[in-house]
Amino acid sequence: MAAAAAGGERARPDPAEQRAELGPLLATALRPGESWYLVESRWFKQWKKYVGFDSWDMFGSGDPNLFPGPVDNAGLFPGPIDNSGLFGDPESQSLKEHLIDELDYVLVPTEAWNKLVAWYGCIDGQQPIVRKVVEYGLFVKHYKVEVYLLELKLCESSDPSNVISCHFSKADTVATIEKEMRKLFNIPAEKETRLWNRYMSNTYEQLSKLDSTVQDSGLYQGQVVLIEVKNEDGTWPGHHCLAKGSGFVCNSYNCRDTASLSQPGLCGLSNLGNTCFMNSALQCLSNTPPLTDYFLEDKYEAEINQNNPLGMRGEIAEAYADLIKQMWSGRQSHVAPRMFKTQVGRFAPQFSGYQQQDSQELLAFLLDGLHEDLNRVKKKPYLELKDANGRPDSEVAKEAWENHRLRNDSIIVDIFHGLFKSTLVCPKCSKVSVTFDPFCYLTLPLPLRRDRLMEVTLVYADPQRRPVQYRVVVPMMGAISDLCESLSKLSGVPAENMVVTDVYNHRFHKIFQMDEGLNHIMPKDDIFVYEVCKPSEDGSEYVTLSIYFREKTMRQSSNTSGTVLFGQPLLISVPKHRLTVDHLYSVVLEQISRYVKLPLAEEYSPCPDRGTCNGSNGVVEGDIEEMEHQDSGEEGKEKLTEADPCHSEGCMQVESARDLQPCKKQHFTFSLVNSSGTSEINSIVEGKILKLNAFAAVAIDWDSETRRLLYDEQEAQAFEKHGSMLQPQKKKAVVALRDCIELFTTMETLGEHDPWYCPNCKKHQQATKKFDLWSLPRILVVHLKRFSYSRYWRDKLDTVVEFPIRGLNMSEFVCDPRAGSYVYDLIAVSNHYGAMGVGHYTAYAKNKMNDKWYYFDDSSVSVASEDQIVTKAAYVLFYQRRNSEEHSAPSAPQEECDGMDTN
Repeated sequence: MAAAAAGGERARPDPAEQRAELGPLLATALRPGESWYLVESRWFKQWKKYVGFDSWDMFGSGDPNLFPGPVDNAGLFPGPIDNSGLFGDPESQSLKEHLIDELDYVLVPTEAWNKLVAWYGCIDGQQPIVRKVVEYGLFVKHYKVEVYLLELKLCESSDPSNVISCHFSKADTVATIEKEMRKLFNIPAEKETRLWNRYMSNTYEQLSKLDSTVQDSGLYQGQVVLIEVKNEDGTWPGHHCLAKGSGFVCNSYNCRDTASLSQPGLCGLSNLGNTCFMNSALQCLSNTPPLTDYFLEDKYEAEINQNNPLGMRGEIAEAYADLIKQMWSGRQSHVAPRMFKTQVGRFAPQFSGYQQQDSQELLAFLLDGLHEDLNRVKKKPYLELKDANGRPDSEVAKEAWENHRLRNDSIIVDIFHGLFKSTLVCPKCSKVSVTFDPFCYLTLPLPLRRDRLMEVTLVYADPQRRPVQYRVVVPMMGAISDLCESLSKLSGVPAENMVVTDVYNHRFHKIFQMDEGLNHIMPKDDIFVYEVCKPSEDGSEYVTLSIYFREKTMRQSSNTSGTVLFGQPLLISVPKHRLTVDHLYSVVLEQISRYVKLPLAEEYSPCPDRGTCNGSNGVVEGDIEEMEHQDSGEEGKEKLTEADPCHSEGCMQVESARDLQPCKKQHFTFSLVNSSGTSEINSIVEGKILKLNAFAAVAIDWDSETRRLLYDEQEAQAFEKHGSMLQPQKKKAVVALRDCIELFTTMETLGEHDPWYCPNCKKHQQATKKFDLWSLPRILVVHLKRFSYSRYWRDKLDTVVEFPIRGLNMSEFVCDPRAGSYVYDLIAVSNHYGAMGVGHYTAYAKNKMNDKWYYFDDSSVSVASEDQIVTKAAYVLFYQRRNSEEHSAPSAPQEECDGMDTN
């Protein structure tokens, strides 16, 4: 076999050595300035399987008969590193948007990358994807690999229409940008220059600090940076386009002059590059009347706590106040929240980049940050927690709330904090533990769907039948066997004759076992189910092979670069005692006969030469295979007829007319390849019987001309749709908000991995746990838990939750018997459209000046009606309590303690 890279095969250690060498390197800690490389997850997982990197990948453990591939790991050989799945544009090799670490790619340090390249090489023409480790955070240093660089649009002040796009790291300095611009626009070193960023159509800000980083300067994705060269007479040329009024514009939020004043609060927020999540959360908070009034009336100034070690020196509060004043000034139709985003990124590194984030996570950070910046408690006392020990709930709740207020006293606590009651009961000794804990928002679970719809394509064993696409209903937490049973009912093909596969880039990414969970299959996976023959009761053994289509190119380079996969892979079952090259050729030819049309003269003419026969024109040098055909004869046919291994009607018998009348020329040759089809293990050499393991991958190699003449691309891709695909899908069940609240307050048993330590039993127990609501705040923030995460599954629940616009009565859910009325009206909603990790955020909010609803979509603000608000996109709900000034703190007479709702 030709090596994947020059010298690659000679230098490659055995799998155990590779595992030992790379293990410590992959555990290396990130250090600023170092380079790390992106490797597509699919290739990396294949490598890990090949070397047995994880304990569950070691073939010695478990029953090899259950493993869907060869017991030896030769078929798992990963071949050259292939990052093609990460590229949005194969030509420019630019990354796809919204790639997720571990799910789509793996990061490896330089030394590990160099070793992998030395051992396996890279796909021909692919450039390495290398990125730098950068530092985030102001107080707590946080390092991460900057996968997505920031694109800036560079131009000269003398010719602003000539824009050149360049990518920079957020750790690069303004001086780096200037140096690059001098080079791009041929500006001599002796010429004095200055840089300006443009963040609205006619607003510029000077980038005067050359040592400031791109991140600290607040530059964002797609921003225009302009370079200005000083005139010979010592003046600057740009006054006509850069000046605004009497001086230069340096106000971060200054947007544009508007002749007519807009309604206060109806102010859009510019998208700075995937910042719609932030804009949505900010619009909800901006339209929370008690909080906005607090900032507009400058009450925050006297309460800023610059010395709180848990706070942010008052900078988040000041940045938020500045933004709110801009939004409620009535002078702008939209503003760019650049400095606010920069400040958030300094204190919360997870929000510092320009990748899509979660509006609820930002909201949680912001409420906590504002609370600590505005905490009226300058020195927090140490308080010892006391157990309830059978005391009345009202007494324990009052004590918990007062203790909370001794350490936490701010406008955020006044407005947003309520109290949970948590009850744990030990199943062994019946010990009851009651605690009361403050909360800032309610995270409500959504009733989970029990079933899941999956779209799969069934490939029949009958070669003349086109594949058929089905839509099947399977249990949400079911197994592959459930999928097969469901498909069997619709198709008539026995479930035991099905093999379920995930097809990706013309190859089998995974062949599933019957007992594997369906949670391994994600919605975007292309699932193909193949009808295959299984061993019969009389003992005839069949082996099922993976068949890949490959086209050989004429390039005289490495073996891998000379082949390209195409078409839909096949699974073919062949009796072990008939597994010869000649028989395999006839079986494959029969199976592909629907879309590979042979000339009649060739199809039935006997082969005059029973010796060697190879279709090697176009085969890469060094890869020509001699195929000495064995005459299978009548004896083999009789043996085959005796065994009837298949129970499916119309299931392809491997006997073929072509066994007796072989064609005079072979149109393709065979190679034994790895499971990705990217690298050959060895050539298939003629022998009486080929020794191949179950699901071994065999490539059928075509030269370009034969493929063009005989392979019907359109028919090969053709499929039919079953009636299940055409039936209208059931209308999704509608869930009421009260259902979510009831689910939240339902008693549950703790999982075995999340036990509770019982102080009586002196050990961990799987206790029962129940949450109740003891008291609720003035502003009730409800977070609908639409996103679910697991190792294999990331999903968004798009259930419609019916929630009232006005008159949400929470009184029945409050367990404090002395509580007053808790009736709420909706004031804002944060919406999320699309799938998890991508999509778009917007907001609905009610303006406090005119009580009308508006739709906020980044910089756009439009009038909305109440009937538009309840949708499946609703993610975070903001409710304001009616007559809140009448209600006091939990179970405490008004004269005795600070009320929760007095502000």
